[in-house]
Parts: sequence; structure tokens; C-alpha cells
Amino acid sequence: MSEYEKAMRPEDLTRLFVERSNAGDAAGVAALYEEHAVMAYPPGQFTVGRAAIQELWARVLEHRPQFAPEPPLPTLAADGIALTATPPKDGSGARAQVVRQQPDGSWLRLLDQPEFQRPGGAG
Repeated sequence: MSEYEKAMRPEDLTRLFVERSNAGDAAGVAALYEEHAVMAYPPGQFTVGRAAIQELWARVLEHRPQFAPEPPLPTLAADGIALTATPPKDGSGARAQVVRQQPDGSWLRLLDQPEFQRPGGAG
């Protein structure tokens, strides 16, 4: 993981996710997660652990999706834990992550809810 730029602020994780996803770099995306992170994806399922998250993103990125940066909602942070979120451009809900500060001062995702829809939302 050391060859990748580290997220030194919680908000950096979203930018790095977009850059690495758009480059087709599943290993780089997985490097944004703690070793035992949990991702609520695919819909209705959980993907647990960095290795499984990398496998998932390798399959997703085979189709070469392109992600656009989304402006972050205000970050909530206390005691080395932060909640980050972005509203999808279609307004159908929100994406939210719980991130944790690492011993070196960088941040990694611990819990990732990439698709949360409010009742009645599209998608």
C-alpha cells in the first residue's frame, strides 16, 4: 500500500476513490480501506475485508465506469473517527462512510455505504 498517496484528511478519500476507480485500479481502491472494512455492496449484501473489496472492485472496474467527483457534505469527526458523505447528483439519497485515523495520521474507510436511498428514492 505504501506506493499510493495517503488520505491525510477524511475528505481526501472520496477524491482518491474517484481517481483510482477512473484509472481502473482495483488495488488502489482497496488500499483506501482498513484490512477488515465492511462495504454494503452489492445492494443487499456486504463485502468484508480489503481482499474481498479488491476482488469486488476488480469486477466492477472491468466495465470501465467513470465516476465524477461529488461535493462532500460536512464531515463529522471526533476522537480519530469521522463520518463522511456525498449526495449523488441524481438526489436519490446519500453515500456515507465511517473512516478512522491511522497511527501515521492518514485516514482509511472502515464502513462504506455507497448507495443509501431515502424512502421513495430512485435507483
